[in-house]
Amino acid sequence: MKLVLRSDEGPRYAIHMSSTLLVVDVGNTNIVLGIYRGDMLVNSWRLATARDRTADEYGILAKQLVNSEATKPLDGAIVGSVVPPLNGVIREMISEYFGVEPLFVEPGVKTGIAIHVDNPQEVGADRIVNCVAAHHQWGGPTVIVDFGTATTFDIVTANAEYIGGVIAPGLNISAEALFARAARLPRVDIRRPSSVIGTNTVVNMQSGIYFGYLGLVDGILARIKREVPDVKRVVATGGLATLFKDESEHIDEVDPELTLKGLKVIFDRNRVVRRGRK
Repeated sequence: MKLVLRSDEGPRYAIHMSSTLLVVDVGNTNIVLGIYRGDMLVNSWRLATARDRTADEYGILAKQLVNSEATKPLDGAIVGSVVPPLNGVIREMISEYFGVEPLFVEPGVKTGIAIHVDNPQEVGADRIVNCVAAHHQWGGPTVIVDFGTATTFDIVTANAEYIGGVIAPGLNISAEALFARAARLPRVDIRRPSSVIGTNTVVNMQSGIYFGYLGLVDGILARIKREVPDVKRVVATGGLATLFKDESEHIDEVDPELTLKGLKVIFDRNRVVRRGRK
């Protein structure tokens, strides 16, 4: 049997059950690439997001990473992006260096999630992709906390409805503002100190940054739970999610690969089964 994927803008893709799939999450700080072989995510990599890089520069970097796992040509690619100026560059890079036309997560693509907000087109692709992955794995109601450039909180119901969320300044952004605006305060590592009360400036700052942000996260989650009864899971993802796994009173799961998993689910949902020759 042959599976054929079609995007609104691109050609059909012949996809087989043992396909090798490239998934790409384009964020404001990092671009995360992953390789699926069948249903298994075999590896993933992070690149710094640089808006002035060309398709060739991204292609050379990505090809070197992906070639270590993709032992045969790719059968397909899917991209979730919140950086529109890079979409053309990423599309060209995948087409030229990997020989496939990528499917972008955008209006018209089947996600399986009904978006019940005032303006659905305002919702970032990464947030919908996270909801797809979380609902696929745990059902709902589920809350997803994504510790990225901004920290986002999203809610997907048991009926696969995205009903809205919260956007807060990211942890790194908050810390950078403190470093930049307070001339006598040093730059410190973001980490959990051994106690809340510090006896020197560095620990004072680490405590304020860490426990202050933990209070923001748990405070918002507590209020969400009051508005959304019977929340089944609170799932955290993003590069800094593991910092709060053991301290948060509300986070149940940490899944750094949640967005890549959601991209794979969406790719599968956009396959069209067609009969053909063996």
